[in-house]
Amino acid sequence: MSACNDEEIRQRLQDMLEDDRKNMGILETVIVQYGVKGEPKSTTQEMVKSVKRLMQGSELSLYEKFAQHELLKHGQTMSGLLIHKAAQVVGADVEAAITPLNTVNFENRAHQEQLKGVLEVIGVRELTGKEAEQGLWARVQDAVAALSGVAGSVVSRTDDEMNIQDVIRMDHQKVNMLFAQIEGSDDPQKIQEYFGQIYKDLTVHAEAEEQVVYPAVRPFYGESDTQELYDEQAEMKLMLDSIKAMSPSSPEFKQQVKRLKDAVMDHVRQEESTMFAAIRNNCSDEQKERLATEFKAAKAKLQERLAATMK
Repeated sequence: MSACNDEEIRQRLQDMLEDDRKNMGILETVIVQYGVKGEPKSTTQEMVKSVKRLMQGSELSLYEKFAQHELLKHGQTMSGLLIHKAAQVVGADVEAAITPLNTVNFENRAHQEQLKGVLEVIGVRELTGKEAEQGLWARVQDAVAALSGVAGSVVSRTDDEMNIQDVIRMDHQKVNMLFAQIEGSDDPQKIQEYFGQIYKDLTVHAEAEEQVVYPAVRPFYGESDTQELYDEQAEMKLMLDSIKAMSPSSPEFKQQVKRLKDAVMDHVRQEESTMFAAIRNNCSDEQKERLATEFKAAKAKLQERLAATMK
């Protein structure tokens, strides 16, 4: 941006930057929802350092800097699409966990279209000293509008608009899909993998609710109703530990998982009906969004602690 004197291009870059800042929050949400956090590969970190150095220096022309930017956006877009394709093979629970990535993927694709237009404008100027034909931006805008239409059909909320009900509901949908995958499998190894994920997800979800959500809702949801939620989760944790000690090839394993599912779904129905209604009626939008942020932060810490104990 500092190297570009064209006000329209600078504004487009500013808008992309704001999108990227918002999308960083969405990526964090997906990482927490997925339940596993890893560091970028060393080669990726080295590539980022190299691009930063070239962008800040004078070795590249403005056109070449935009070409590097477009190349990065292309890589991000393809990585996002690849993750979705892989999720379709791995399982419905993973697809559910990464759903918010739709926003990031479509916006990266829209950014890429705009950067193609910028490359033509800057490239023609550098080569000829003249302006590119005026039809260029209209073509880019048509492409972006088409992408926005597709994005609108699959994207519901951005990360900064998510409230506590949205985030809890995402957890509920994911665990429900994991239960369905256990029911539909006869492979003991797969069943063990699915239950292992249920164990981690429910343990972290329950602890985060008890740290953040239940204390916040107790004053208006009521002492007895809130205590009932605590009691149900205490029973659920006992069931999780009991099933964890069993062999997945045991005839009783699926029966116990079915008991767990019934208990969890009863708990889910209470939360999504009466507790969610109490939150809607007693919390402002800002309070609901702040609770979502605190809940996700608590989950992230609990996931790290659980991962450390399971090594």
